Amino acid sequence: MQEITEVRWHGRGGQGTVTAAKIFAETAMSEGKYVQAFPEYGPERMGAPLRAYNRISTKPLSLHCQVTNPKIVAVVDATLLGSVDVAEGTAEDAIFVINTPDDPKKVRETYRIPHGSIFTVDATRIALETLGKPIPNTPILGALARVTDTISKEHLIEDTRVNLSKKFSPEIVQKNIEAITRAYEEVRGE
Repeated sequence: MQEITEVRWHGRGGQGTVTAAKIFAETAMSEGKYVQAFPEYGPERMGAPLRAYNRISTKPLSLHCQVTNPKIVAVVDATLLGSVDVAEGTAEDAIFVINTPDDPKKVRETYRIPHGSIFTVDATRIALETLGKPIPNTPILGALARVTDTISKEHLIEDTRVNLSKKFSPEIVQKNIEAITRAYEEVRGE
């Protein structure tokens, strides 16, 4: 892992994007890393576009500004691809994890993502099949665990269990664990 890995999340209010960024950071922290997680959004309303950010480092973090050059971009809502430049500020070796049923090659061609590695997972379908609701945050986390070296699947599952147990029943928590596991297995790369 690089000294600092920055992550930018693109989603809409109500999809669990901010919660996903928080769980991502807590998982990295449980693996001994230094972390930051913070959202950026306007009026808090269901469906409004938002961004969230993470910084993960093996050394203490003293940087406290917006993430402008992310190594990892997680797109929780693919409808944002046509209106938001998800590749803004990314380097040639960026990693894009996108919630879509489309294959990575089609996503690159359709949305003209010029560089980086593209991974896709149908996180909304997985969420509907496991949770019964279109909340794709935990499937996206599963895909990120698979395609990056930032967090491990084992720690992600444990931290998700701890985090979600504060608000949800054991049944809902277990469904989220199933969603993580399925996305981990189903993510596709170019």
